[in-house]
Amino acid sequence: MSSKKSRILLIYTGGTIGMMKDYVSGALKAFDFSQLLKSIPELNQLDCTIASLSFEYPIDSSNMNPDHWVAIAEIIGSNYGEYDGFVVLHGSDTMSYTASALSFLLENLAKPVILTGSQLPIGDLRTDAKENLITAIQIAALLEKGKSVIQEVGLYFEYKLYRGNRTTKINAEHFQAFASLNYPHLIESGVHLSIFHEYLLPKKKNAVLKVHNAMDDNVAILKLFPGINKNIVEAVLGAKDLKALILETYGSGNAPMEDWFLEKLKFAIKNGIHIINVTQCSGGAVLMGHYETSSKLKKMQVINGKDITTEAAIAKAMYLLGSGVSNELFKTVFETSLRGEML
Repeated sequence: MSSKKSRILLIYTGGTIGMMKDYVSGALKAFDFSQLLKSIPELNQLDCTIASLSFEYPIDSSNMNPDHWVAIAEIIGSNYGEYDGFVVLHGSDTMSYTASALSFLLENLAKPVILTGSQLPIGDLRTDAKENLITAIQIAALLEKGKSVIQEVGLYFEYKLYRGNRTTKINAEHFQAFASLNYPHLIESGVHLSIFHEYLLPKKKNAVLKVHNAMDDNVAILKLFPGINKNIVEAVLGAKDLKALILETYGSGNAPMEDWFLEKLKFAIKNGIHIINVTQCSGGAVLMGHYETSSKLKKMQVINGKDITTEAAIAKAMYLLGSGVSNELFKTVFETSLRGEML
């Protein structure tokens, strides 16, 4: 590793990790990040310098929206030349959505952007916050021959760094809250940091960061279930200004073959709505045409989401729509891996 000392910017957006318990009242209150090194002296052992900034009004991640994603991306963009890596502290509930969105908004990223959070507040006796924070910073500070080891958006939680746009939150109670079922983790933290270089995105040469600032939120999710009726499908597809629908299908991309259902999809596609087929299974991929129950979707040009997560599909659709990709090219571009989010 390089002897150069990394400069890391910590960006606090809100969430459990940024809370401290007031032991007099028992209430949780926001942590003062200007006191970070004093409160967590272990950070002084890291071979990097740490600066921090916080959203003026930190938010619960349940309130996170595309405007916040753009705000985070712009903070990273405006500080990109000053720092070697970025750690975004974020509530865990929507962290996978934010990680996915940032991966698309930050084109040609050649430095690490690591999201982390915790299940317990930073001041709790049994908190997971300290380990997640310390190791996320350590990973963001990794340099090799003066270049960042990680050059993508990652999500670090409970001893593992994942590609951010491959993650899903799987547990609301356990410290191991996230999984990346369709792609191996990038780093594992044990006695040493084990880096799996073969799974990292290729290094960028002379890459110039481009920060995108437009996300179009005229997107919806429709999860199929046995007994779904015409009124429900009509209501979702008939939503005002709807431009893209993430269709969560069964298994490897299968859907009901009832005439009314297929006609509704055909009509929507004819009217310019992009239908994206993703599996509602936690892992695995869409293989349209593998079974008869998906072959008709393939024929009507439903977009193949392959092994993309629902979180990444939402973010990618909003990003492509915001970027002004034409209706004619949308399917081709969506089915192409842009940031390692799909096969």
